[in-house]
Amino acid sequence: MPRVKGGTTTRARRKKVIKLAKGYFGSKHILYKTANEQVMHSLKYAYRDRRQLKRDMRKLWISRINAAARMNGLSYSKLTCGLKWANITVNRKMLSEMAIHDEKGFTAICEEAKKALEKGPVAATPVAAKAEEKAAPAKKAPAKKAAAKKDDEAKAEKKPAAKKPAAKKTTAAKKETAEKKPAAKKTTAAKKETAAKKPAAKKTTTKKAADKEAE
Repeated sequence: MPRVKGGTTTRARRKKVIKLAKGYFGSKHILYKTANEQVMHSLKYAYRDRRQLKRDMRKLWISRINAAARMNGLSYSKLTCGLKWANITVNRKMLSEMAIHDEKGFTAICEEAKKALEKGPVAATPVAAKAEEKAAPAKKAPAKKAAAKKDDEAKAEKKPAAKKPAAKKTTAAKKETAEKKPAAKKTTAAKKETAAKKPAAKKTTTKKAADKEAE
């Protein structure tokens, strides 16, 4: 049997790795063994840092917004709270871009946030609703109870009066009903007596036919 060589497939696999290692320092882009080691490490770092980049960018946006907000007399936390209460939804990326490239627009947003902080939470926002519940929990409870009482009273008025069940009969009434009842049915002995008193039954058809023949 002839000897089969795998030179073409092996060379193709190694070429893929060396292509990924293009531009690496020293022998890492020439020798297969060192290139393969470095490529495996590089792929792990890329997977990790794709997630790390999102965290780093969020930190950068917050630091930019905080710096620009303090120039307008607000902190980052107060600015975000004021924007929520004013129902202004702008993400951190856009706010940071405005802080760099559009200072007037950012100052206008800061002014709106200040007005909202002075007025207090708007009832439409979920944050405001929670704040109101915390501020006055005692006031809402009696109002709810009063409303529930009114509903119960209205339901009671609408409902018809329930019929009372008839009172149980007394012993005297029971005696009267017993007297009024008809006599009990005849016993078996009485039935036999009545049967004996009855006249004899008529002859059957067979007896009649026999009498005719005798004549």
